[in-house]
Amino acid sequence: MPPRRRPIALSALAALVLTACTAQGTDDDPGGRDREAGGRSAPAGPEWDTGPESVAAIGDSITRAFDACAPLADCPEASWATGTDTGVTSLARQLIGNDPDLAQRTWNLAESGARAADLPEQARRAAAHEPGLLTVLIGGNDACAPDTAAMTPVADFRAHITETVDIVRTQSPDTQVYVASVPDLMRLWSRGSESLLARSVWRMADICPSILADAQDMSAAAQERRASVQARVREYNEVLAEVCAADALCRYDGGAVFDYDFTAGHLSDWDWFHPSREGQSVLATLAYEQVTAEG
Repeated sequence: MPPRRRPIALSALAALVLTACTAQGTDDDPGGRDREAGGRSAPAGPEWDTGPESVAAIGDSITRAFDACAPLADCPEASWATGTDTGVTSLARQLIGNDPDLAQRTWNLAESGARAADLPEQARRAAAHEPGLLTVLIGGNDACAPDTAAMTPVADFRAHITETVDIVRTQSPDTQVYVASVPDLMRLWSRGSESLLARSVWRMADICPSILADAQDMSAAAQERRASVQARVREYNEVLAEVCAADALCRYDGGAVFDYDFTAGHLSDWDWFHPSREGQSVLATLAYEQVTAEG
């Protein structure tokens, strides 16, 4: 009876068409190239290497280990990212080991006083080495302005970070990027505001006045000023997370540095602001956990 046989014929024809498409692929995937044996999808993008063999670092005075070894001086050998000091056990030492050529496989291109606007040029110099991993820690100086009005606008911060990642991806496509969050400046104020020595140093050296000036002033205006800085740091960290998430070979620390409950022992004895050797070690440990995490 023809009326009953027709649907069966149409079904058979549809099955043949589907089989042909599966075998030959589609216009977007001719020949099924994006599928592995067994019909599984091929990897969507590059995989993260948990054991990079060279490390470059860009950023500010924290990565230069300013005031970690001596007052008013960089101490890159104690840097959390690329340092060779065995007492710090930097990220590079943990990844590469006690290789005698460690110094030839690490590059610290950070600059004390740098802001996000300085990062693209640092990235160009770092990418020239084609490192396996590039570390980024920036933003403290963008928030540590003479006053809250002078802090780097969030839109500008985003533009600089985006440009930095684009430069790396263009000039050194296989370089992985680890981005640390901006430290919690409100916690810094809280840790040092009760210390006469810390307050004196902050005042005399004019350190991060946007949040540390008049450290014991608890007026509504002072508290609003500090809250504005804290809010800006959080916004910077949101930018870092979002820009990094858009790049397949970038890992943000998820706020690990910002969230770390550091103590006075993690701060330099000379300025109560920059990390001490112990603080540098903590940064290295947090970074290593992120860089070597699977998935």
